[in-house]
Amino acid sequence: MHRRAFLTTGAGAIAACLARTRLQAADDAAPGQHALKVGEPARDGLYYVPRGYKADAAAPLWVVLHGAGGSSQSAAYTFPLADEFGVIILAPDSRDDRTWDGVLLNWGPDVEFIAASVGRVAGICNVDRTRMSVAGFSDGASYALGFGISFGDQFTRIIAMSPGVMQPMARRGTPKIFISHGISDGVMPIDDTSRKFVPRLKALGYDVTYHEYEGRHTVSAPIVREAFEWTVGGKRVIAD
Repeated sequence: MHRRAFLTTGAGAIAACLARTRLQAADDAAPGQHALKVGEPARDGLYYVPRGYKADAAAPLWVVLHGAGGSSQSAAYTFPLADEFGVIILAPDSRDDRTWDGVLLNWGPDVEFIAASVGRVAGICNVDRTRMSVAGFSDGASYALGFGISFGDQFTRIIAMSPGVMQPMARRGTPKIFISHGISDGVMPIDDTSRKFVPRLKALGYDVTYHEYEGRHTVSAPIVREAFEWTVGGKRVIAD
């Protein structure tokens, strides 16, 4: 399929999934971690419903993307803050066990799977469609940037922690962007990545929040907290 045609189709698929009426599935919406049950068990994903979630109150959604060679289980670092800030977490597995399709310049299977996964979670939980974010670390950050910019009419915020590449299909919408990077990162050197991406994004008119920190190529707990606060405006939810 032509790149532009697929972009339009992908955006339509995401919008269509979000238009579904929520299902009455109380067990599936119970607080805690759940199997996604969209793909095969070996490459599927998970979603996490925060403590204190109430079906009558729409909650923000984070789509959290793993690094190269990883899986949805790596998203567990977000669960305590999801509880604290009342955010639903969706963590799909990439279709290729190496990394995400856009990082491999082969957009398609992961876009479709993420769209179906968002539809699955939106059919179970009350998702605030105006507060949907895509986040990731390392290759997950690279994909979050490319995917989030390509579908910025569906996702209002992008969180990219230590990205290595920035190669969207196109530009849609005006999502706000949070980028962080360790200054001693030897895997994705900061001078070759974020220090180039940020000026480029700002020149294109994006609202970018950028944070450099002392550290290597690892997830930084203070940075993750800062990203949650940036996403929800610092508002905390006290769990029952």
